[in-house]
Amino acid sequence: MKKHTVIILASMLTVALVLAGCSTKEEAKKITLAYPAWDSEIASTNVIKEILESKLDYKVEMLQVDAGPMYKGIVDGSADAMVAAWLPGTHGELYYEPNKDKFEDLGPNLDGTKVGLTVPAYMNINSIEELGNSELGKSVNYTITGIEPGAGIMSATTAAIEQYELKDWKLLESSSAAMAKVLQDKYAKQEPVIVTGWTPHWMFAKMDLKYLEDPKGVYGGDEQIHTLVRLGLKDSQPDAYQLLDQFAWTTADMETVMVDIFGGMSEQDAAKKWITANEAKVNEWLAGLTL
Repeated sequence: MKKHTVIILASMLTVALVLAGCSTKEEAKKITLAYPAWDSEIASTNVIKEILESKLDYKVEMLQVDAGPMYKGIVDGSADAMVAAWLPGTHGELYYEPNKDKFEDLGPNLDGTKVGLTVPAYMNINSIEELGNSELGKSVNYTITGIEPGAGIMSATTAAIEQYELKDWKLLESSSAAMAKVLQDKYAKQEPVIVTGWTPHWMFAKMDLKYLEDPKGVYGGDEQIHTLVRLGLKDSQPDAYQLLDQFAWTTADMETVMVDIFGGMSEQDAAKKWITANEAKVNEWLAGLTL
C-alpha cells in the first residue's frame, strides 16, 4: 500500500513539475509592444508582432497609446519594447532625453525619416514663412490640421507657429487617420490644405505632396526611428531582444506595408504579406536564433 502511495505521489509531483515548467515557459514567451496610432508605426509594430508569434512562438500584446505613455510604459516596465522612437528631433527633447537612462536604446531601425508642414504640390507656396500671407491664410481658415496632441510633431508645430510669428494661425488637434482623411478630401477637390506630415507615410505614395521649407530649422533635418526596450529585457527575453536588436528596414519596406493597409488589407495580413515576400531580410533579423 505504501509503495502504491509513493508511486502516486511521485507521479503527481512529476505532473506538477511539468505543468509548472509549461506555465513558466508560457509566461516567459509573452511580450508587450507599445506603439502610437501612426500609420508608420502600425506597419512596423505589426511586422515585429507577426515575426515574434510565427517564428519565435511568442504571445504578443499590442499596446496602442500616445507618444508620452509609450515612453512611460518602456520606463516603468508596463511595456517591453517599441520600434517607434523618432530621433533626434521629434521625440528627443520631450520624451527621450529626460528618460534616456531608464531604458535601453538598440539604435536605429530605419534611416531617412522627415517631419514638417505638408501641402499638395498644386498649392503655390514653398516655405513656412509664406504662411503670413493673409490670402493664403483665409483659404485654409488659418488652420493647420494636426494629429494626436501628444505627438512630437505637434509640439514642433506649436513652436513653428510661435517662431514664425503666425499669430492668426491655429493647430487643430485630431488623429493620424483624421488628418489623412482631411488631406484626401481636400486633395480630391484640388483645394488648399496644410497638415502635419512625415515620411515614411502612404500619403506621399498616393498623392503629389511637398514639405514647406523650414528656414528656421524648427522641425530639424532628417531623422531616424529607433528601437527602445525596457531595462532587463535582454536577460528575461533574450530571443525577443535579439530580434529587436537586429531589426532594420527601409522607408520603401515600411511604405509597402502602409499602402497595403491603406488599400483595405488588415494590418495582420499586410504584415504577413511583407514577411513572405522578404524572407531573406527577415532571416537576417533572426540570425543566431533557434527557430
